Amino acid sequence: MDKPITWMGGSRSKVKNFHVRARQQAGYQLRRVQQGLLPSDWKSMAGIGHGAMEIRLHEPHEHRVVTVAKFEETVYVLHAFEKKTRKTDKRDVEVARKAYREVLNLRRGKE
Repeated sequence: MDKPITWMGGSRSKVKNFHVRARQQAGYQLRRVQQGLLPSDWKSMAGIGHGAMEIRLHEPHEHRVVTVAKFEETVYVLHAFEKKTRKTDKRDVEVARKAYREVLNLRRGKE
């Protein structure tokens, strides 16, 4: 059974604003994550939080979707953005870190 997706902050609207091919790829890769599989192209983002990963999309430009799927109840989409340089912008990293902290706070409230 697929895990549901919980979109943090403005991540859903950012993915909706991706180029159509990047948006389709994001949907496909997120579905893989919902099924417990790894995305086709990803990298660990431990600097954001334990279990955070960056899904790397290359169509037609570079796009990233930062998720954390280690929790049983849902896949959290922390942040999504178009990447314009080789190095990830510090602002994008900080947005994802903030969303990760919000996830931890939400989860503390449920326990």
